[in-house]
Amino acid sequence: MKQSTLAMLALGLVLAFADYQPGSGFAGLSVVKEAHAIVGRPATPVSYAGVARRTTRRMIYVTTIYVATLPPACTVVVIEGTSLHMCGGTYYQPYGNQYVVVNVN
Repeated sequence: MKQSTLAMLALGLVLAFADYQPGSGFAGLSVVKEAHAIVGRPATPVSYAGVARRTTRRMIYVTTIYVATLPPACTVVVIEGTSLHMCGGTYYQPYGNQYVVVNVN
């Protein structure tokens, strides 16, 4: 390479690292100067409320299996505000005059 190309490359590296401060990233290369997320809001990645909600939320998935009556010894449980019948390890949700098997994750 020519000396002028090497000089320009060296100057570019010096300018790129001029604003570098350990622990703060490369401020000189950043398009966004500061983050506008507010910690504590549920949508932010480090929000304790958002993390707790995402880790404790349970999802109810309806299957295509329907039964007319429930097996014996069922108990009623409420998951995510929905009343379900738990019979052994199987969950049932009322659907009209029958019950549908649901998966709870």
